[in-house]
Amino acid sequence: MIAEEKVGVFFGEPESPCLVARPVHAAKFSVTRLQCRLDGRASRLVRLPADDAYFLMLYLDDALHRDVAGDGTECEVRRYREGSVCLVDLTHGASIRLVSDLDSLAFYMPRDLFREVSKVANAPRATGLRCRRGEDDDVMRNLGTALLPFFDEQGRGQNAVLQHIAIAVCAHLLHSYTDPGEARGGVAGLSVWQEKAAKDFMIEHFAEDFSFAAAAAAAGLSKRDFINGFSDVAGLTPSQWLMRHRIVRAKQYLTSRALTLSEVAKRCGFSDVDQFDRAFRRATGTSPSDWRGRWLN
Repeated sequence: MIAEEKVGVFFGEPESPCLVARPVHAAKFSVTRLQCRLDGRASRLVRLPADDAYFLMLYLDDALHRDVAGDGTECEVRRYREGSVCLVDLTHGASIRLVSDLDSLAFYMPRDLFREVSKVANAPRATGLRCRRGEDDDVMRNLGTALLPFFDEQGRGQNAVLQHIAIAVCAHLLHSYTDPGEARGGVAGLSVWQEKAAKDFMIEHFAEDFSFAAAAAAAGLSKRDFINGFSDVAGLTPSQWLMRHRIVRAKQYLTSRALTLSEVAKRCGFSDVDQFDRAFRRATGTSPSDWRGRWLN
C-alpha cells in the first residue's frame, strides 16, 4: 500500500514535494511533483505496489519508458507527449522502466475517493476507470498548470483551493474515463495499446489528408474493426475524434497573432479558410477570428 505522500520514493526521488488533501470526507488525494533525472544511467526501474487505488501521471515534458509486466517482461519503448496522461489501476501494482528523464505530476487516488466525489459532484456513480496510455487531455493539462504554483507556496490558504481542484480532477476522470464495460454492461473494443497506436498516428498526421485505413494499420486492425472498436472505447468515431483534436490545436495556434487564419487552417489539416471557419463554428459556435479576438482581448 502506498503512503500518499511517499510516491516519490518509488521513483527514486524521496524528497519530491507532495500535496495531500481530504477533499470530501476521509479519503485522501495526493499529487507529487516528480523530476527524475537519469544522470547518465541507461534506465531506472519503478515499481508501484498493489493498492485499491488509481495512479495518474500527467507528463509536463515528453518522456520515454517501457511498461513492465508482472512476470518481468518489458514492452518496447514508447513516447509519452507533454500534456498527455497515463491512468493505471493499482489493483495488481504497476511497473515501468524509465529510459529518459521524467518531468511530471503524479496523482494518487484511492477508489474510496471516487465514491465520495460521485456523491457530491455531478459525476457518474461508476468507480471503475479505463486505463489510459499517453492520452492527450487538455483538462488535466489545465488542472496541472493550476497546481504547479502550490508546490512553491507555503500559505495555509491553499488547502481549500487544493480540495476544489482535487474534486475537479476526480469528477473529470469519472466523466471521461469510466470503464465502458461497467458503464454499458460490457463492450468489445480496442486494447489500450491499439487505441494509443491509432491516436498517436492521427496526432502525428493530423494536418494531413490521410485514410483511416492507415490509422487502422497502425493499430494492426482492419479499417472496419478499427472504426467499430474505436467508437466503443472512445465514445466518438475516428472522424469526430480527429476533428476535435484539430479544433484543439487550432485554438492553440489562434492564441498567437503571428499566424494568419490561412496559416492556422493549413497547419490543422483544413483545405482552406472557409472549411476551417465552418468546422470551427460547428464545434464552438463562433468563428475563428471572433474566438481569437476574445482570447487576445
